[in-house]
Amino acid sequence: MNTNRIAAASVLLAALASLAGCGQSDNTSAGQAGIGPAQQAGKALDDAGAKASAKVQEEVGKADAAARQARDVVPDAVEQARSNLNQVKDKVGQKVEEAGAKMRESAK
Repeated sequence: MNTNRIAAASVLLAALASLAGCGQSDNTSAGQAGIGPAQQAGKALDDAGAKASAKVQEEVGKADAAARQARDVVPDAVEQARSNLNQVKDKVGQKVEEAGAKMRESAK
């Protein structure tokens, strides 16, 4: 029977000790007056979440700007590639004509 009383008293003391931590703190600093430890932890989590969200939004904005810039550059790059391809095609055509002329000349 003594063991049961000791166990019950230990459980009761443990419960009281854990509940004592949930009370309001004596912290009366600006913005923290009357806020308990759980509320402080919740506020810290909310603040950290808001900060992380703002950072993610900033990075998303940077990625959007980079994608927009890349989309703006692509048409110019395509036009430049088309122009270069036309120049190469013209040079190849000219070289083929020259080779054909040399072949005709040597065949005479």
